[in-house]
Amino acid sequence: HLNNFNANEIEPTAEFDPIPAGTYVAVITDSQMKATKNGAGQYLELTFQVTEGEYKNRLLWARLCLNHSKDITAKIARGHLSAICRAVGVLTPRDSAELHNLPLVVKVALKKRNDNGELTNELKAFSARQNATAAPTANNASIAPWRR
Repeated sequence: HLNNFNANEIEPTAEFDPIPAGTYVAVITDSQMKATKNGAGQYLELTFQVTEGEYKNRLLWARLCLNHSKDITAKIARGHLSAICRAVGVLTPRDSAELHNLPLVVKVALKKRNDNGELTNELKAFSARQNATAAPTANNASIAPWRR
């Protein structure tokens, strides 16, 4: 049951348009194994939350078909999982929860859905987040030498 829920106090959720294609810093906030529709395999569903920029807090999902009747599908999924593990620095996770809340960079694409033709987000690649300290500092570089 809903304990003291009051819709007057909470902004309603708007329709979610997909976010633009690009790269985003995100963390995995949830993960669970689910059976495929035909029941013949299993996939790991990962929920990613964008942590920076204009689309902060937006959610994205990746489904990795780790157990699939098609070897190529399972091989691609294992490759994505390996990239995620390397990106967050957890190379031998015993549980997908070990991958949660660790920042990584996700490459997001737009694709048309087969069922209704609407655009949806698809996660294409996963990489390590570069430390902010590695980025060049803009303290003096943008000021002309004669103005320093």
